[in-house]
Amino acid sequence: MKSWLPYQRGFIAYLRLEKSLSDHTIGAYTRDLGKLLQYLEISGKPIPPTEVTPKDLEEFVHWIAELGMMPHSQARVISGIRAFFHYCLHERIIKSDPAELLESPRLPRKLPDVLSFSEIESVIAAIDYSKPEGTRNRAILETMYSCGLRVSELVNLRVSCIYPDPGFVRVVGKGDKERLVPIGPDALKYIGIYADTIRRHQQIQPGEEDILFLNRRGKRLTRVMVFLILKELVKKAGIKKNVSPHTFRHSFATHLVEGGADLRAVQEMLGHESITTTEIYTHLDREYLRETLHSYHPAFAGK
Repeated sequence: MKSWLPYQRGFIAYLRLEKSLSDHTIGAYTRDLGKLLQYLEISGKPIPPTEVTPKDLEEFVHWIAELGMMPHSQARVISGIRAFFHYCLHERIIKSDPAELLESPRLPRKLPDVLSFSEIESVIAAIDYSKPEGTRNRAILETMYSCGLRVSELVNLRVSCIYPDPGFVRVVGKGDKERLVPIGPDALKYIGIYADTIRRHQQIQPGEEDILFLNRRGKRLTRVMVFLILKELVKKAGIKKNVSPHTFRHSFATHLVEGGADLRAVQEMLGHESITTTEIYTHLDREYLRETLHSYHPAFAGK
């Protein structure tokens, strides 16, 4: 609709100049707004942004859902619409924001595969120690499972950040935030073996002297390399699950929670800002929960 053109241009300029968003993101927001315009035209409501009501936006959301748009796509479109009306309010084009109370659909949380402790042992058992990288790979897997590190944290782990006596490692996580994470004796043992027998004999590239895990050329490993190492070992172990470095992190947290660990402690070790992010790891066995309910709830006990 022509009446929207000045507002659309202003919105694009706002996103580019004030929000410094990429062309890709701006394009996505523009397409999201285009869907709202399409709905208003189809509905016979050729109104400018100043006349759009919360009810209009609720009906629009219902419309895109009826079209079969997936919840994740709906949420993205709603985010674009919210951004547009926030801009209009910021520029005093409108007096109140009709999208303020607009709700996104609840998004299902997709749980990654979890490895059992015996499966993790099988992956470790598949390591070939006849090659120098075998000792390094053992140290890598032990560290991943012992500390629940992100792969980016693992490849950037520094020798100076390992404190064997108290049994902690200092990790630099998202947003350069540091945290102390306990590390188990097996991980420390194999880090020590790797450092003494392999790493100390390498020619280390300038700038990489303090990086713990190195490739053959004396440089830090890439995240892709860790993924490929793990993929090969999983295949050799005969495990059919979709396994990535994050699977070890997820298994670390899941095993802790299922063993009775406090969720706040797990949150701290994983470096999650919000407890709601950690709650994804509480997918306990439903049969266990059912048995607990039948055993201890007064309405079920003895039946």
